[in-house]
Amino acid sequence: MAKPGARNLITDVPGIRVGQAADPDVRSGVTVILPDDFCVGAVAVAGGGPGTRETDLLGGGRLVGGAHAICLAGGSAFGLAAADGVMAGLKSAGRGFALVPRPGVPPTPIVPSAILYDLANGGDKDWGETAPYAAMGRRAFDAAGETFRLGRAGAGMGARAGLAPGGTGSASIVASDGLTVGALAAVNAFGSVRIPGSDAFWAWPYEIGGEFGGQRPDPSQDFDPEDWGAAKANPAPRENTTLACIATDADLTREEAERVAQMALAGMARAIRPVFAPTDGDVIFVLATARRQLGEARPMQIARIGELAASTLARSIARGVYESEKQEAGA
Repeated sequence: MAKPGARNLITDVPGIRVGQAADPDVRSGVTVILPDDFCVGAVAVAGGGPGTRETDLLGGGRLVGGAHAICLAGGSAFGLAAADGVMAGLKSAGRGFALVPRPGVPPTPIVPSAILYDLANGGDKDWGETAPYAAMGRRAFDAAGETFRLGRAGAGMGARAGLAPGGTGSASIVASDGLTVGALAAVNAFGSVRIPGSDAFWAWPYEIGGEFGGQRPDPSQDFDPEDWGAAKANPAPRENTTLACIATDADLTREEAERVAQMALAGMARAIRPVFAPTDGDVIFVLATARRQLGEARPMQIARIGELAASTLARSIARGVYESEKQEAGA
């Protein structure tokens, strides 16, 4: 039977670490997903208002087809500079892509990135001529490890999930044969993560071990399909985004990783309503560390990984909001 990994975090996938940094005054932050080695990667962009960097490199027919790190940040377009700090850390470690290595020519770190909008959350955004995101990106890189804080942390530091506090969530699942899939989400959604008129999360069918409170809906209660519950009242472009990264130890090809990314979009739809709207910037990255060989019957294996990714992502989204609510309640 499949069950969460030892930490119930994306870092249960062997070879994956996560680093985070935040500025409580700015009310924003950065999350870096850092594989030990260059990974095959893919991306799926579903929202109508995304903010991204280097995602074209993960598309079909591109030269690189993978990444040294994934960077998620607040700050809207200012937050894209967080990848500069991550690149600096990778360069100092001698990591990067070089088609033909040459003495004196540094390899180029590949750091696909995406941002969410938290500029209107009440934090101090008067940072002068230099935005704080490159520095936060470097601090997040330096902090990378196997454990990290959920809720009001990293890229989800200043996020909102509908009318609820947003945040950073993560979860993992280890299949009976040892195959591991992990997810991380920074939740800043327009839509609500809870069923209208209920404390239950939309993701409740996928919850394992009460990881986000164990609330269940009233089976006798109907809801109006036009009732969006605790969604944001006045969404604006880029203000509404869920960013996510899926990691697995399977030896996916770039095309297989792209299929997993597309299947994982279902996890957002299971956890947030509405989702993928014109004002949303929803993005999912996939990294495959290739430590486990899939062998034969690969199409069925990809279907299996994609479904595990979707359900694990739904759990991550609910966990991020749940942990943020606990932190705000205890503040």
